[in-house]
This record gives sequence, C-alpha cells and structure tokens, in this order.
Amino acid sequence: MQNDSDADHGVLIGVDTGGTFTDFIMVDEAGRLQTLKRLSTPDDPARAIVDGLRELGLAQQRCRMVHGTTVATNAVLEGEFARTAFITNRGFADLLTLARQNRPQIYTLTPEVQAPPVPAELCLEVAVRCDADGRVLVDDLDAAALARLREQLSALQVEAVAVCLLFSWRNDDHEQRLAQHLGELWPVSCSAQLVPEIGEYERGIACWLNAALTPVISAYLGRLQQQLPQANIAIMQSSGQTMAAAQAALEPVRLLLSGPAGGLAAVAAIRGHASVNVATEAHHAGLLSFDMGGTSTDVAVVLDRPLLTSRGRVDRWPVALPMIEMHTIGAGGGSIAWLDAAGALQVGPQSAGADPGPACYQQGGTQPTVTDAHVVLGHLPADTQLGGYLPLSREHAEQAFADLAARLGQDVDSVARDVLRLVDEHMARALQLMSAQRGHDPARMQLVSFGGAGGLHVCSLAARLGMQRAMVPMHAGVLSALGMLLAPAGRELTHSMLQPLAQVSDARIETALQALSQRARDELQREGVDVRQLDIRPQLDCSYRGQKDSISISWDPAQSRQQLAEQFHRQHEQLNGHRLDLDIMLVNARISATAGAALGQLPRWQPDADGNGAQRQSSVRLTAGTSTPVDVHDRSVLARQTVRGPAIIMDDQATLWLEIGWQASADEHGNVLLQRE
Repeated sequence: MQNDSDADHGVLIGVDTGGTFTDFIMVDEAGRLQTLKRLSTPDDPARAIVDGLRELGLAQQRCRMVHGTTVATNAVLEGEFARTAFITNRGFADLLTLARQNRPQIYTLTPEVQAPPVPAELCLEVAVRCDADGRVLVDDLDAAALARLREQLSALQVEAVAVCLLFSWRNDDHEQRLAQHLGELWPVSCSAQLVPEIGEYERGIACWLNAALTPVISAYLGRLQQQLPQANIAIMQSSGQTMAAAQAALEPVRLLLSGPAGGLAAVAAIRGHASVNVATEAHHAGLLSFDMGGTSTDVAVVLDRPLLTSRGRVDRWPVALPMIEMHTIGAGGGSIAWLDAAGALQVGPQSAGADPGPACYQQGGTQPTVTDAHVVLGHLPADTQLGGYLPLSREHAEQAFADLAARLGQDVDSVARDVLRLVDEHMARALQLMSAQRGHDPARMQLVSFGGAGGLHVCSLAARLGMQRAMVPMHAGVLSALGMLLAPAGRELTHSMLQPLAQVSDARIETALQALSQRARDELQREGVDVRQLDIRPQLDCSYRGQKDSISISWDPAQSRQQLAEQFHRQHEQLNGHRLDLDIMLVNARISATAGAALGQLPRWQPDADGNGAQRQSSVRLTAGTSTPVDVHDRSVLARQTVRGPAIIMDDQATLWLEIGWQASADEHGNVLLQRE
C-alpha cells in the first residue's frame, strides 16, 4: 500500500461504504466537486468502489482516496473472525471468558449462555509475570519455551495471535519478545501497543478483536489497492481521524466506527462556519446530529469537535479505544414495517438493505419500508430518480403496504403515516438519549440532519424535541463521503498512570504527555504526514477514588491542582447531576494529535443560475383522503429566496421534506438553514 509521500495527488476521492449505498465525493485539481451514489455490494464491498471510480473515470488515475469502511464492523457483528490464539499469563487462560460478570438482563433467572470470545483450546499460557509496578517476578520465556509455543500454534492452525499479559501497560517487554518471535509466522497484536491502560479484560478484548480482524481487513485493503494501483488510500478511524491504509491493516480495531465518523468530521467542519456559529451562539450550545441512511440511524453530539469515548461497544464487546460517542438504532430508509405477535405495528430493525431494497426501487423488494411510506405520501415524488439513476414507483410502494393495511383494517395512507410517526419516535428517543440524558438541553441546540433519508425527517424530529433551528448540510446524502476528505490525519493515544491527582507532579505528567506526543509524531511522519503544524491537545482522564469510569479534562500546566479538581467536579456534576467529596484519581494521560485534512476547507457552493423557483409540483397527501399540490424546488432556489413549507427541496443525492411551519434558506456553502416560524 502506498504512502502519502509517494507522489502529488491532485484528485481527491471520499468514499463511504454503507449498508445500502456506497457514496462518492470527488474534488478535482481545480476544486470542482462531483458526487456519485451507487448501491453497495455486500458480498464484496470493493466491487462497488471500483465500479464507482471507473464511472468517475478514476480507476486507473493517480488520486488520493479516503475511505470509510464497514468491513470491520460487519465482521464483528457477523462473527466472521480469523482463527485467533490468545496468549496470556499462566493461570489466566480464562481471562476473556470470565469478562466482567455483568448481566445484560439482570432479572432473567436463566440467562442465555454466551459463547466465549476465544475457544478454550486457543487460550494459551506463558510462564512470565510482572507486578503492578512493572517489576519482573517470573521470566521463563527462554528459547525452548518459545519453540514449544510456536509448535502449539502451528498444530492449532491459527491465523492470528493476540498477546495480553498482566500489567503490560507498565512493562511490555514480554509482549514485545513474544511478538518478535511469533511475528515471522503470524500477525501478532500486543495489548500494550494498542491500549496501554489498566484493565486487563478491556485491553485483552481490544487486542483479540484486533488480531481476529487483521487477516480480514488486510485481505480487503490488499484487494482494494490491487484493483486501484494508482490510488493513495487512507482509512477513516473510529475517532474521526484518518490513517494510512497500511497502518489500518495492522490496527483494524480502530476502524469499527469508520463510516459514521466521516459524517461527524464533516459536521465538525461545518460547525466552524460563521452562519452555523451564529445559530449555535443564539442557543449557547452545540450541534445534535443524526445520520439516517438506508439501514440505521447514528446520533451524536458535536461541540467544537465530535465527543469521544473509550467505553464504546460494538455488539457485545467493549472497545477500549477512542471512538466517536454515538448511539445507533435500526431505523433507516430501508427499515421494514411489520406486525408483532400482538398485532401491533413495528418498524425495524430488520432492513431491506441494498438487495432487494425498498419496494419502490423496483429491484424485487416486496416488504413495506420507511422509504416506501414517503413515496406513498408523496414526500419523495414518484418521478424522482434516486441518486440520479434509480427510478421510484409509487405503485410498487402502495402494493407493498396493501397487505399490512388490510391486516390492520386501515387504508394505505394511514398506515404509511403511522410508520413514519413510529420511526420518528424511535429516533427522537435516541436523540434525547445523546442530549438530555447527557446534560445537553436539545432545545438549546441545533439539529443537523444528513444521510440519504435524514432530510425527510428533520423537521418533524426538531419539532418533537422543541428545537427552533435545524440544518441540512450541502451534499447531505453523501456527507459521510465528504467528511472523509475533511477529517484530519491524526492519533488518539493514552497511557495509564493511576495515582491520586494531588500527588502526581507536573513533571511526571509532562513526561508522559511528551512521550505520547512523540509517538504520534513518529507514526504520522512514517505515513508521510507533515507534522510541523501538528495540533496536540493534552488531556487527563480522572475519576473519584473507587469509580470505574473516568472523565477527560483538559491539561494546562499553568493551572493549580485546585483548578484541575474544580474542572473535574464541574464536568462530573454536568454529566451525573452531583459531585462527591472524594479524592480525585489521575487514571490516564491522553493526547489528541491532528494534522491537516485532505481537503482544507468546505467547498464553495455554485448554484445553478436558472434555479429560480419551483421546478414542478407534486401531489402530497398531507391529511387522510386528500392530495395537495406542493412545490418541488431544486436546492439552488435557496440562493435567491426563502422557501416556506410545505415544500420539497431536492438535489441529486437527497430530498428535504419541508413541513408546514418551517422556512428554509441557504448559506454560501449550500447548507440549508431551517427555522421554525
């Protein structure tokens, strides 16, 4: 795989592979922007990418591509792991199986037995041990022991190896020695290299996931690079930063939220724009975003940047690496409407996906979906060509709802309207979870909607949450792909310290932070990143003594210990509603290091010169039994006038359903600014 320093890459490509669509943004050397949306190919995600670049005329052209991928996420959700051995200290082979003894359903008397992450026969022990301060207590890892271990692994026919030793975050010499001797035959992941933090279970799970995904991701990225030999490929990390594809192949556990992170990177870039700041300052808060695609909806908060967490989960596995803090629900345009055993209407999480897709796509789908409901009610005009090439059919959408309506004893329009109300309720709860339940008043925030289906729900969701302002960014239907280009290259790195904050000297904190900063510089420089202007933000993870979870506070050596403590108390009170009279522990030193993005600024909007009013009218069913003609506008009309609802505003990649009581205007970047009247 190539490095950023290989050549000059004039053409930039952002690619986001989703469950239903693969989205493309191309920016040429003159700054001209082109978008493309194509159905994903779940059996081989690379095929849709190669086909899309071929359509753009770039399959054999030198370019720089930043890619958000769901391959790692899907592998975890579907359990498609490489055969992986887990090596730990003698007596701790069951470390991952024992886990934290948490019960997902505390009132279930006979909980379902979960399979261990690693089968017992693949959990191996070595005779080494360090104490809590990193001092070596046992070291029987001689040449003979290493030879026996290699024989065991060969006999077990493993494809990858994970190494997690106790207190390796203090001293990782044993892990490095094992990696050196085993790395000639297998890809080896070391826990202290990935997560140098206290907590052997979380560190071990991250290490195992990384090892188990390495062959899968390496093969995928290798195929992609082979089919696009002239492309310099970077990959989006879960933290909202990019890394070289070669490094991503070694650390695939950092890619588990790769796709959703792209959209939030774009929202963060938009957040710095003046028109958004004015709206946000009026409400004294940040942005509340939701990304509604074909399969799911991702909800997050963006202040000056997307909020991050090191306590995220993917499926049932904790992921102790920095990732965007978001909540995902199975509500998308392809979510299927169905009746449960009691005859009640439900929506999702099952999805029609890309194949066959909603019934209105005319690709063989027959089940009613959220997208079909919009087509039935006219929010998506039936003469629309989705993505510029996929015609929609109201007849097919109505046929899909006919059986469901008959079983409920209602007409098709009423059921379609109920489906939309139900999916809105699911998304409103998710938005409240990420805002109100985390100390952010949604009524003081601005709602940002993107994804192919987001604009169809933004007005109704903002109204449900008592919000006065909302926004649909330019290129909302492919915003995650644009975010790939706006995301900075960077690293989020931590190291455990675990001492009372009042007892740790400034010099020791600075030494730890400088070591992390140097590691970030070294890694990014190897990827060809210009680190001269690297922005490094130091933070400290702190907790009350005895607490398991920590809170990140900014580090400034000029602050006194009392000021640092007050900063922690204040953030704890905002998140949890109270502060405690307990000692504060310094858990981790942390840095966020960011460099330049592939695309340095938001692209300027160039509206069509003749976009001067309603292009046509469409029949929308606003109330039961009636059809109302509603103006359908091209987005370019917003460069010249304010549009009031009800109206439909369209571009090549997404549709905005502007409800009664809302008005829309646009800024110079083409972001649609919505205001309740």
